[in-house]
Amino acid sequence: MSSVEETYRFDELTWPEVNEAVGLGKIPIIPTGSVEQHGHHLPLKVDHLCANAVATEAARRKPALSLVLPPVSYGYVHHVMDFPGSLNIHYEHFIQYVLDICKSLAYHGFKKMILVNGHGSNHNLVDMVARRTIVETDASCVFCSWWQLLKVNPDFDREWRESVFPGGCAHAGELETSMMLYLAPESVRKDRIRSEIAKTNELGSKFVWTDLFAKGAMGLIEWTSQYTDSGVMGEAEKATAEKGRIVFEEASGNLAEFIEEYHGMKIADRTKHQGNAPTFPLSFPTD
Repeated sequence: MSSVEETYRFDELTWPEVNEAVGLGKIPIIPTGSVEQHGHHLPLKVDHLCANAVATEAARRKPALSLVLPPVSYGYVHHVMDFPGSLNIHYEHFIQYVLDICKSLAYHGFKKMILVNGHGSNHNLVDMVARRTIVETDASCVFCSWWQLLKVNPDFDREWRESVFPGGCAHAGELETSMMLYLAPESVRKDRIRSEIAKTNELGSKFVWTDLFAKGAMGLIEWTSQYTDSGVMGEAEKATAEKGRIVFEEASGNLAEFIEEYHGMKIADRTKHQGNAPTFPLSFPTD
């Protein structure tokens, strides 16, 4: 492979090499996360570190097909601001910021891109970014939160999960703590690991409950301090570095597999069905 084919980090390229990467059909991957509290035992960097690690490993496995961008490290955490260290980006600013990155990539010729998110409250926002990228440029864009990649195999959780469902794998619980024990064990305050189930889960409602892997029919996103005292929502004490290794390999491996599938995917042409050509443009570019 050429040096550009072997390079999987976007910001290591020169501008002539970006042109070569476009010619190769490489797919940019944009990790997104946040800087926010994760209890007494995990650092503020959890969300952007995990998303970036999964995205980077997937790109490393498929260097001829993909490029990982530097992560968008700040996110929408308004509801977490009762806990010091949480740094909030207004949701509209976040959408526009990430959308501008995607539009820049499309302008330079990249016509497929992937958003890999690591913060729950960014999820609907990266959904909107992907939608807007498609309707406001000529590029395709897909998105996920990295833990969704663990649901490709519906039986995978049996290989590692021991926490209660629902609620054991939520914020700073079994999953995120295991990932950090594997990816950055020096950052985990192991003597401070404590479990706490979200108060909304303890209500016993069949409508309002949450877990990283599912949620109740009714959404209730309160201030974080209303449903946790420590900032933890899950059974962090059941986390291990080995579980972190298992889920990291699964998530990054599935993302790498999707990169190859997406690279070969034909994007259908758009078809306008109006009997007469519209007489005024939409409020955003479509052609």
